[in-house]
Amino acid sequence: MLYDAVEQPGAVSLDELRAAYDDELRSAIDAIGLDTAADAAGVSEETVENGVLDLTLEQAASILEHVDGNPDADAIVFEYRDHLLMGMTTGILDVDTLAAEVDYDASGQEVQQAIEGRISAPVSELAAIHHAIAVRNER
Repeated sequence: MLYDAVEQPGAVSLDELRAAYDDELRSAIDAIGLDTAADAAGVSEETVENGVLDLTLEQAASILEHVDGNPDADAIVFEYRDHLLMGMTTGILDVDTLAAEVDYDASGQEVQQAIEGRISAPVSELAAIHHAIAVRNER
């Protein structure tokens, strides 16, 4: 789910990783229908159609859970966050260093809060965090 949208996320560009996230979400939307996806995420159909990477992880997981064989949304969110945290541990990467490496303006505290789910972050920003971790781990 999202974190495994690309086999080696550190070997692709951030734009390619975001495109893979987008593809995964759009495949789910195609499978369940635009109206079901919008209802699941609690947003308008227009938002789902035009801005899936602007959805929060929780909203994206609410869409993904409706695809046959996927776990429930809470499990998807937990697995994603756990994957990021384990990647940080493997890469011996602290949040301040990670914040300096992501492509949007965030402090270490904000990155930590986004990873832990204490603040809502769009999927596009979580992809940037995921990418920075993956690049660090593939060095």
